[in-house]
Order: sequence, then C-alpha cells, then structure tokens
Amino acid sequence: MREFMMVLLTAAIVTYLATPLVRRLALRVGAITAVRDRDVHSVPIPRLGGVAMLLGFAAAVLLGSQLPYHGQLFDATPRLFGVLAAAVLITALGAMDDIRELDWLTKLAGQVLAGGIMAFYGVQLESLPILGVTVLPEPVMVTLTILVVVISTNAVNFIDGLDGLAAGVVLIAAGAFFGWTYLVSRNFDPPNVFSEATFISAALIGVCLGFLPHNFHPARLFMGDAGALLLGLLLAAATISMTGSVDPNSSVASASAATALLLPILIPLAILALPFLDMVLAIARRTRAGQLPWKPDRGHLHHRMLDIGHSHRRAVVLLYLWALLIAAGSVSFAYLPFWVSLTGILGLLVLAVGLTWRAEPARASNATST
Repeated sequence: MREFMMVLLTAAIVTYLATPLVRRLALRVGAITAVRDRDVHSVPIPRLGGVAMLLGFAAAVLLGSQLPYHGQLFDATPRLFGVLAAAVLITALGAMDDIRELDWLTKLAGQVLAGGIMAFYGVQLESLPILGVTVLPEPVMVTLTILVVVISTNAVNFIDGLDGLAAGVVLIAAGAFFGWTYLVSRNFDPPNVFSEATFISAALIGVCLGFLPHNFHPARLFMGDAGALLLGLLLAAATISMTGSVDPNSSVASASAATALLLPILIPLAILALPFLDMVLAIARRTRAGQLPWKPDRGHLHHRMLDIGHSHRRAVVLLYLWALLIAAGSVSFAYLPFWVSLTGILGLLVLAVGLTWRAEPARASNATST
C-alpha cells in the first residue's frame, strides 16, 4: 500500500502545483470559457486544466517505473507507457479544442486514435466474461477497446458542467474501482495487488485530488476538454486493463457464483453509471428534439439540480452523493453480506432522494420564476 500512496501523492502534488502555472498559460494563449446561455458561471474562466492533470499523471508513471514492485509492471510490458502516450495525445487534442474549438469529427478521430494507441501497446480487451470466458477475434476486441475509450471520454465530457463536478465524480469512481481491483487482485494466483488497473486508479485519484482545490466552486480554472477527455481515457484504461483479468469461475469474497460471473462487467458499468446516464439522456433528448447528439444544451443532470433550486455547491455535493451511492454500492455487493450492502444502499438512497428534492426555499422560488 505504501507504493500506491507514493503514486497517489505524487500525482496530487504535481497536479496541484502545476495548475496555477497552467492557468497563466491559459490566459496567455486565450483558452478562456466565455459566458454562454447554457453556462452557470457569470464571468469568463480560463480552461486548460487537463494539462496540469497530464503532468501529474506523467509524474506518477515516471515514479512508478522506478519503484520496486510497480517497476515490475514496466519491466514486463510497455502497456503503462502506452497509456501515457495515449494520454498525451488526447490531452493535446483537448487543449487544441480549448484554445480553438475543433469540429466534432476531428475530436472523434483523435479519441479513436488514442484508443488505437493503447491497443497497439497491448492495453486492450482480451476476453469478455460472458458465458464463462468469451474470446473474440482480435480486430473485434480492438474495436471494442476503442469504443470503450470513445464512450468513456464523452461521458466525462458530458458531465463536466459545474465547478468540481467531473473531477469529483471521477475521483469517486476511481476510488471505488481502486478498492475493487485491489481486493480482487489479492485473490489472483499468486496474489498480486500491483496491477495496471490499480496503478492507473491510484494515479487518477491523485490527479483529481490535486486539481479539485483549484476547480471547486468558485473555480479559478476549468479542466476543459483537455481534462475531461484525459479523465475519461484513464477511466477507460483502468477498466480495460481489469476486464478479462478476473476468473469468472472463482467466487469473490461472499459473492455468489452467479454474481461473481457478472461482476467484471457490472462493476465498471455501475461505477461509471452517473456520467453514462447523463450522456445517454442527453443523446436521447437532443435526438428527440431533432438536434445533433453532440450539440450542447442546458438539460444535463446538473442543470436540473440547479433548476430544482439547489445552489451550485449543493448541486455538486448531491451529485457526489449519487455517484458514491452507485459506485460504492456496487462494489459492496462483492465483499459484504447481501443484507449489509442492501441496508447501506437503501439508507444512502433515502438520504440522496430526500436531499435532492429538498431544495433551499429561496432558490427554489427563484428557479420557479425564471
């Protein structure tokens, strides 16, 4: 665990220290988010925070390559360097979009290329835990790998609408995923908690922790597309690295055989459920209205929280609670007795629902009148 803490703290410290420098860079190059009809900020805010996040992740990778146990991952395969190469590409793509808006096709092509780079370095789906272990032809698995990257990057990008929201939700997702992969890895034969998925998750936790103090409301710097795409890519890399590594025929802690069979698929999906849900609802909403799926609007989950009457910070914290409910709840079923997990989830659900619909009276009346 000591090496994981070193990786996490390195990513957090470098990201935290680099963010003010990147803010100055954003102001100099004109990477500034103007106030638009769908936005909730009232003054222009610089964006480009993803560059600081990339520096934090790169520092974690360089440190990990020199550590006694994590270093073995780098000696055995170049996959983590492949993730770093893909991270550099997708952050550069997002940074260009932050400075000079790119068309959707260019951004999609960049996301596909980043997924292809990871697959080239060996970070790809090798099997699917469906009907036991299902191995499909390599071109199909590479295509599915790229699809996971595209969906994950866009899901995080869609939810990035309030100060600190995307970074906090990804922090919760990465924390839950780290807990799951760490515990699962202890059941490997031989036991080995030092996996690529746990390393990426630990570094991702650090990156989000380092950036949040600068990004929580009122934000001094937005992560921009550079940050949203990077976080989505790293979540995808962790998920891809773990999927196919779990033996579906082995039970996990107290989970039943049927549950253990589905966990490698269900847990990554559940952990990322909130951004995925927001993305699916946005696509359905825009398509039904006759708009292009990627055309921005003001109908995201965080916008609805504000319309109910919640303040900016309260809306963000409530969405954190919903993300925690889904992510931690899904992982708890793998390691706790069913009744314990169910009781905890129902308790959090009641709390989340109650707080969500109990808006502040003054703000609620203002939201109703607009």
